[in-house]
Amino acid sequence: MKKGLEIEDYVLTTSAQEAVHLEKSLGKKWFNFFWWILVFFMLLLAGRLVYLTIIKGGYYQQVSKANSIRSITIQSARGRIFDRSGSLLVNNIPSVDVIAVWADIPKDNLNEMIDRLSELLKINQGEILAKLTLAEETPLSPILIAEDISQEQMLLFLENAQDFPGIKIEKTAVRQYVDSLIFSHILGYEGKIEKEELEENPDYLLTDYIGKQGIEKSYEKYLRGQHGSLQVEVDSRGNIKREVGLINPVAGNDLILSIDAALEKKIYDSLLANIEKSEVKTAAAIALDPQTGEVLALVTLPSFDNNLFARKISQDQYLDLINNPDKPLFNRAISGEYAPGSTVKPVLAAAALAENVITPQTIVSGLGGVLRIGNFSFGDWKVHGPSDVRTAIAESNDIFFYTVGGGYGNIEGLGMSRMKKYYNMFGYGQTLGIDIQGEADGFIPDEQWKLDVLGERWYIGNSYHASIGQGYVSATPLQIVSSVATIANGGTLYRPHLVSQIRNSAQDEIEDIKPEVIRKVEVSSDILQVVREGMRKTVEAGTAQQLKTLPVAVAGKTGTAQFGSEDKTHAWFVSFAPYDDPQIAMIVLIEGSSEDHASAVPATKEIYDWYFSEDK
Repeated sequence: MKKGLEIEDYVLTTSAQEAVHLEKSLGKKWFNFFWWILVFFMLLLAGRLVYLTIIKGGYYQQVSKANSIRSITIQSARGRIFDRSGSLLVNNIPSVDVIAVWADIPKDNLNEMIDRLSELLKINQGEILAKLTLAEETPLSPILIAEDISQEQMLLFLENAQDFPGIKIEKTAVRQYVDSLIFSHILGYEGKIEKEELEENPDYLLTDYIGKQGIEKSYEKYLRGQHGSLQVEVDSRGNIKREVGLINPVAGNDLILSIDAALEKKIYDSLLANIEKSEVKTAAAIALDPQTGEVLALVTLPSFDNNLFARKISQDQYLDLINNPDKPLFNRAISGEYAPGSTVKPVLAAAALAENVITPQTIVSGLGGVLRIGNFSFGDWKVHGPSDVRTAIAESNDIFFYTVGGGYGNIEGLGMSRMKKYYNMFGYGQTLGIDIQGEADGFIPDEQWKLDVLGERWYIGNSYHASIGQGYVSATPLQIVSSVATIANGGTLYRPHLVSQIRNSAQDEIEDIKPEVIRKVEVSSDILQVVREGMRKTVEAGTAQQLKTLPVAVAGKTGTAQFGSEDKTHAWFVSFAPYDDPQIAMIVLIEGSSEDHASAVPATKEIYDWYFSEDK
């Protein structure tokens, strides 16, 4: 019995020892497991610490500094714009914008703040949220919430400023355009920069203004100026604690235009009065200094109020403009492409004389008003008698120019290739490089173009049409007046320009815009004198005798060009004066007139009568 107990005790003892051993073994394994987890997390924390302090230390140091030192932009004044005599055309008037800095906006009650701001500014909540979402990309940069708010809105905001942490008002300025309807196609307008424009101009801020059209856009780098900045220390909510440093802004440069504001207004009023007497709604005019290429006036009707764009045009106002069938936003003077009609005849006369197709004494029969080739007939606008080149210009003799252009009888004619050469030489079929956007290049066809594009060979009838500015030929008013200015000044084609001087804000540095020669035409001065005599005869005994009573001698050329299927014509008159010492070249276009050139000539007479009067 004792021995049995001993055996039983031995077994129990052995089992207990094994249990203790197993317990110790499991405890050691758990200890090792937790140890390695602890080591892993220690290494992870150590690695993160190394990453934050060494690898990203510089970045977070800058963020920390930016959270305490903030740069507040001080807007620079945009340069002003004046006419040639110093009359102010564009000025800056004070304005207030609402801006947001995302980093300073508490996120816990964001929706509630947006609701209150929406009610105060009368802006859709979704629009504010979209702008704030965009601000997340650059949390320390101000982003525009609302521009040019009313004084009432500004006062309400200031009274409740504590409810809008991270939202601030910023003093700025918007453009004020004087006589905006008259000058809008020249000046264009400026507005708040869009996201797409910001990508092209990365040095701009989201709250900046930028030129959108006209002079405002093409001379943006001169008008803009340089912003200043105020370095301040702020707390975690963006409140300013103290000023640290100041960089003063530099105002943009002022521009002096070649435009004569008084002449611009006179042309505008004359054209407006002219078209109001008829069903015609559209017109254009340009006046140049033929000795320099300076643009003295540039008018397009109908026009638009560019102040609407400067103050953020409403959707309804914008739709009214773009849906208007008369296209008030379209700059007809430089972008409109029209059949120039008989206004090309002075250039064609110069070409025929230069190529010895005719001489000044060559007489061409009037053919009873109809030139016949086979089964085709090409009529004149009226029956003319035999004419030399001067008389043909003065009376706008189509038969004469059919003959010297396409050839007839014993006169070979220039042919389209040589006509194209001279049209191009005098500025047709190409942009002239005026210093605002939107200039069209017009079109001068040739034989190969018709074959390639229309799949047809060139016929002599095509040359006849091209010789009187019809058919496939198109041109802008700017090109036509530039070609006549070239004839007036003796053969120099100048690049037209609207800005004559750039002045810095202190008015102590002035940059003059010098006349730029595109080319000297390959036509002798004697030939150009013959052409000028023909244009003078237009007034003395031709199609513009209404101008004989003007106080100065004027030379010019009438033109009509049919278009569409309603038997309507564009009425042209291009001219220069005084005849012996040209100071101005001008073109007037009345679109869609049913009275041929009759409507363009009276407008020209009224303008010149005023321009050369002693009591102007």
